[in-house]
Amino acid sequence: MPARSLLVPAVLALTALTAAVPVSAANAAGSDPAGVELGRQTLPAGDGWASAGAGTTGGAAAPAANVRVVTDRAGLVAALASPGPRVVYVKGVVDVDRTCADFATGGYTLAGYLAAYDPAVWGRDTEPSGPLEDARAASAAAQTKYVKLKVPSDTTIVGLPGATIRHINLHVDKADNVIIRNIRFEDAADCFPQWDPTDGDEGNWNSLYDNISVTGSTHVWIDHNTFTDGDNPDADQPVYFGRPYQVHDGQADITSASDLVTVSWNSFRDHDKTMLIGSTNNPANDRGRLSVTVHHNEFYDNLQRLPRVRFGKVHVYNNYYQAPDAATFVYTLGVGVESQIYAENNYFRLGRAVDPAALLYDWGGTALTARGNLLRVGGTERPIDLVATYNAKHDPDLGADAGWTPALHTGIDPAGAVPREVSRHAGAGKIR
Repeated sequence: MPARSLLVPAVLALTALTAAVPVSAANAAGSDPAGVELGRQTLPAGDGWASAGAGTTGGAAAPAANVRVVTDRAGLVAALASPGPRVVYVKGVVDVDRTCADFATGGYTLAGYLAAYDPAVWGRDTEPSGPLEDARAASAAAQTKYVKLKVPSDTTIVGLPGATIRHINLHVDKADNVIIRNIRFEDAADCFPQWDPTDGDEGNWNSLYDNISVTGSTHVWIDHNTFTDGDNPDADQPVYFGRPYQVHDGQADITSASDLVTVSWNSFRDHDKTMLIGSTNNPANDRGRLSVTVHHNEFYDNLQRLPRVRFGKVHVYNNYYQAPDAATFVYTLGVGVESQIYAENNYFRLGRAVDPAALLYDWGGTALTARGNLLRVGGTERPIDLVATYNAKHDPDLGADAGWTPALHTGIDPAGAVPREVSRHAGAGKIR
């Protein structure tokens, strides 16, 4: 086991408050100008890909008996398993009540794992196998069963003021019509990362959990949330076998033929692998899907995947990108196989050592459309042609036409207004 637990030990009551929410409690979460409770709000018409077709309404039609307030993991599990459509209000901090040691089984210890699969002993040509890898996998399965919670169709999960979900992976799997809003997500850490010496030139540690995972799902709206690693940031992880010990995966990943998703007004901070859209280069399931809108989000000091895209028609507009330090930055937009990114009126604020040519990264894609984007370095602000800037330093060149024009979007702000608007209104607790 790791010398320090990646999950904060907490003794939480296992009794859930899962009664119907009184109107006064629901109203405490705020309402829109028409007086509609947050749990009853639906995605506005035209607000990105999730508004296509029947739109995204989540649990807005839930009868009073299907509206619940949860204060701990047990209550959240019960609410998600209750009849739908459903509205789940998160109150306070919902955390797990177990540590990494509680999930370890089969004799797994980190020290033993490191000794067994040290490249000087195991080599670099074969993935780990044998008793300690089996024990790691069994331990990981035990953690997965406890921290990865399935979100069913026709569900709204919304935070009351100050709501936090910590050490838990919300998994929207093979579902339709889901809304997740106004929640601070912290540290969905993997206790048992897997070492793969064949991953890349030097090998890599790989972890399992996102804060939100969307797989095989449609009509999903992720809005006004804050994503952070809390007091367990990627930057503080140790290095084993010459590679960072990666205990986090994505913050909001959209994969496995998911489609019609809007990610809006969120704050993503201080994280490595932030948002993956499409997880493989195999077109069998993903071609013609992965249509996602990413707008008015704050990305602060994130290394990469903002987002990284395969296959999808992805509209990326009015986002505020801040990369203050070249040491903690790799790229913003990953142009993957058959991706069709349309990047419009975004604002990029970079430290002086960050190369603007690194804003794009070619993961096997061929083209990206870029319009109206602004770059600020120091006190100087200027328009930036993302594709031309990338092509000036890299081969092969990327094309400048992704082959489509977005039609589903809110009013697109001038790029110069993005820092003010996004800083004021993105993240949990800032729904207007």
